[in-house]
Amino acid sequence: MKTFFIDNHGCAKNQVDAEEMAEHLRRHGYTQLAQGETADLIIVNSCGFIESAKKESIEAALAIRSAWPDKKLILAGCLSQRYADELYNDMPELDGVFGNSRLSQITEVADKVMQAQRSTLVPPRQAYDPAPRGRLTGYPRFAYLKISEGCSNRCSFCAIPLIRGDISSRSIDSVIAEFRQLLAQDSFEICLIGQDLGSFGLESSGRAQLPELLAAISALQGDFRVRLLYIHPDRFPLEILDACKRDPRILPYFDIPFQHASTGILRAMNRQGTAEKYLELLATIRETLPDAVIRTTFLVGFPGESEEDFAELLRFQQAARPDWLGCFAYSREEDTPAYNYKQRVPQKTATQRKQLVEETQIALTANALQRHVGTVQRILIEERIEGEDLAIGRGSMNAPEVDGLIVVVGGDCQAGQTRTVRISAVRGVDLEAVPCES
Repeated sequence: MKTFFIDNHGCAKNQVDAEEMAEHLRRHGYTQLAQGETADLIIVNSCGFIESAKKESIEAALAIRSAWPDKKLILAGCLSQRYADELYNDMPELDGVFGNSRLSQITEVADKVMQAQRSTLVPPRQAYDPAPRGRLTGYPRFAYLKISEGCSNRCSFCAIPLIRGDISSRSIDSVIAEFRQLLAQDSFEICLIGQDLGSFGLESSGRAQLPELLAAISALQGDFRVRLLYIHPDRFPLEILDACKRDPRILPYFDIPFQHASTGILRAMNRQGTAEKYLELLATIRETLPDAVIRTTFLVGFPGESEEDFAELLRFQQAARPDWLGCFAYSREEDTPAYNYKQRVPQKTATQRKQLVEETQIALTANALQRHVGTVQRILIEERIEGEDLAIGRGSMNAPEVDGLIVVVGGDCQAGQTRTVRISAVRGVDLEAVPCES
């Protein structure tokens, strides 16, 4: 019996890749284990998006080799897709290197590695057509559904097109078929993910097909909720607001990575918007859907970012009032247009700006959470705290992994249940709630 364990790094899209690789291996006769200690083969599914993520993935592989020198070790994923030759030549600790362009071929590399044949494989990219998969997430009744691969927006700082290519969307029928399968497996929350959901179908039809996809999902029967993750602000299809308004199962939660507000920096990033346009978009969303929750991402320290550019970003942050915000310091990535830009911002300055954005967001998030106090929410219970009558859950305002949670006091809640609760208080970035009487 050949056994394997996947050590997954990076984003939700990487997790879906790991789930598909695991399914291919299982169908090929391998047995998946929950811990690496007893596995014959360990696959580190790497992230290659920014420098810190690359470092984390490499250190994970080296730590595994140090802890278990006799195990077979494959480095897979984004980092391998981008730097396959360098990794193969410079890291003798690895038995195999495998990209993420054709996940079905993980079995070829795994078989060679298990036969003591050092191997590397990065096949040509093909149209995105994922195979059936299981789930690696520990969250009950929750699943990610990747509807497209790659990105064609070509932001000057971003390595995604270098790693995953231009956008390749699935057909609506394919997405709906997987959605039905997830419902049959008792999934309650399904997160639609992609590098840019707003561009779904654009490359094949010339128009955004996300509204059409949501209409097809709304036509399905069942008790579920849908969350949309990642919509480029220059590609936001306003028709989806009506879909949310018509069907409460489509959550009014929008992850819109604005990245910046200075027009000069946005143009250098190869983005078409302005602070004024982005604030208009937010006003439209909130006017149409008063309960809308906004998450965004800022990128600070981009080449040429002056003190006034940064001040403009802070003004935008206050005006936009995002519920949630993630902030990153610019990472200089080889082969991206911004790699050769002049006027680089010192790392110390970028770090200070990141900290200031995060400190500013604390009060904005606290204020945004306060509006939920006293409301009744249906939440998904993820975990019961052992030894206490407490449970952890998520509502429409909480995306997995990145947002705060809801702590439920009392009610004997069990993982996987959906419960109706009343929000009673704000505790930092979390909410406290009590079950409503049945």
